[in-house]
Amino acid sequence: MSMKARKYALLNDISPLGIQEFGENFELTKDVNEADLWLVRSAELKDAELPDRLRVIARAGAGVNNIPLVRCAQKGIVVFNTPGGNANAVAELVVAGMLLASRGIIEGINWLRTQPADEKLQQAAEKQKKIYSGHEIRGKRLVVVGLGAVGHLVANAAVALGMEVTGYDPMMSIEYALKLSRSVHVAKQLNGILADADFVSLNLPLNDKTKGLFDEVMISRMKPGAVLLNFARDLIVDEEALGKALQSGAIRGYVTDFANEKVMNFPNTIVLPHLGAATEESEDNCAVMAVLEAQDYLNNGNITNSVNFPAINLGKAVFPTRVMVLHNNVPGILSKVTTLFGEAHVNIEQMVSASRGDFACALFDTSVMVQREFAMQLSTMPGILKVRVIHSAEETV
Repeated sequence: MSMKARKYALLNDISPLGIQEFGENFELTKDVNEADLWLVRSAELKDAELPDRLRVIARAGAGVNNIPLVRCAQKGIVVFNTPGGNANAVAELVVAGMLLASRGIIEGINWLRTQPADEKLQQAAEKQKKIYSGHEIRGKRLVVVGLGAVGHLVANAAVALGMEVTGYDPMMSIEYALKLSRSVHVAKQLNGILADADFVSLNLPLNDKTKGLFDEVMISRMKPGAVLLNFARDLIVDEEALGKALQSGAIRGYVTDFANEKVMNFPNTIVLPHLGAATEESEDNCAVMAVLEAQDYLNNGNITNSVNFPAINLGKAVFPTRVMVLHNNVPGILSKVTTLFGEAHVNIEQMVSASRGDFACALFDTSVMVQREFAMQLSTMPGILKVRVIHSAEETV
């Protein structure tokens, strides 16, 4: 059976290592309207028109603030991201941020650049260095808020550097719990662990619950002289409250990867130009993950690391037909779908279903070839968002 070509469009450049993962049944198109898959990084899609043919948006990175997740789900477009692909790069930068905030490294470098490069420079540097002396991070207390892909790496690295580490994450997964150093104390409440922390690192996603989490009240609970590190998302911190705390000296410093006109005018800040994931290794990892996730979905209907539909997997499609149904998560839909299978005398060899919030997905493997007309009949049912029929590697709908 010849494989039907699936088309992908690059809305941003991604690592060639990712592109190399595409199978022979994928081809690049410059026309986004004829693509089955959009690969993106920072492209702003909130107001973008979503073509009827589009089935997948794969973000080569973790954050998806640039993608209209609900609107995509309502059109049956599965959105993937690549959690963990850039985790090590971000974690290393958090450690660098602690070191930069503890020692006068930046100030010392900047001072040297103002000095004449002559025979007096070495003597002048010896006299000046005491101004830039700082503190070691060994033995200091670090609170890590969020123990996911990045946070658990930050916590483990800090333990290895001799820091006393406390983590907080009410949603910590078993995967990262097993990877967390046993030297990390995991707290059940955030409020009581801030007062003794020399550093507080934010490593959690931005959502309705975390937006503005570090507000005036939360910042006031921090230890005087503490440093707040934000390599997660800028909106997790209430910047008005942060500015007041920095101005008054209630906290000693702020290190962030998110530049804007507010933080650039705050005292005692180290602001980086969003360098967290800016490594070749990170870009390679995220590109490969994005392509593999999208390819597995288009070829087999499996969903891994989607941000708007549930995870679901039936392995490689080996039966004559696999039918994938994306639908609203309301009672009765699955029973109506299986009834249609029965009425069409199509036996279901295996199936799996899952839901996430308002949306759900089901996969059905059948021992006979299911034709396009059957899929169209399913598509007309109320609550059905998208139906796809996959014949091995060839999709008919």
